[in-house]
Amino acid sequence: MEENKAVNSSRFKRVCVFCGSSSGKRNCYRDAALELGKELVSRRLDLVYGGGSLGLMGLVSQEVHRGGGHVLGIIPKTLMSKEITGETVGEVKPVADMHQRKAEMARHSDCFIALPGGYGTLEELLEVITWAQLGIHDKPVGLINVDGYYNYLLTFLDKAVDDGFIKPSQRNIIVSASTARELVQKLEEYVPMHDGVVAKARWEAEQLELNSSLQTEIAR
Repeated sequence: MEENKAVNSSRFKRVCVFCGSSSGKRNCYRDAALELGKELVSRRLDLVYGGGSLGLMGLVSQEVHRGGGHVLGIIPKTLMSKEITGETVGEVKPVADMHQRKAEMARHSDCFIALPGGYGTLEELLEVITWAQLGIHDKPVGLINVDGYYNYLLTFLDKAVDDGFIKPSQRNIIVSASTARELVQKLEEYVPMHDGVVAKARWEAEQLELNSSLQTEIAR
């Protein structure tokens, strides 16, 4: 009974997960993706992700779907043949390009979590951090530092603070933990500490306008 109360009190409904379309060379990365999927299911949180069926993307989406959670995959049409093999799970939403993919993933999500991944994962993670820095959104952003995978990235961010390129308050935008359970709890407790310069309402209005125009393009 107490567990159900904790689940229902979550501040989130949908979690966006950035991760690799590869599983990596070590079992710990696969284990982390499955652990995150189980954690989302245990908290009754739905998944928004990049729509692929391969690698860590496939593992976390299948785990959430298996546990009864809703899965929304958002993927550019041009990548469907590359990142989807076999049968996908949940709802797949084709979009026109990478820009719309990221905008739609952000619009449908209440927070962001990065698992290990490559260039694409890093680009998606840094973009939502930048959006938070600019005040475009105030949604929590976190990464699962699986066996130290993101140590060098975190060290770089600390160096950028030390050398005056990132404000100390903005360093707090990114939350990290070594396990899914610890990270999700940190995100639940996250309070924005940084200064924004762009009105959130204006951003959302612009995204709605962009989405309307791009839907017309996709239908062609």
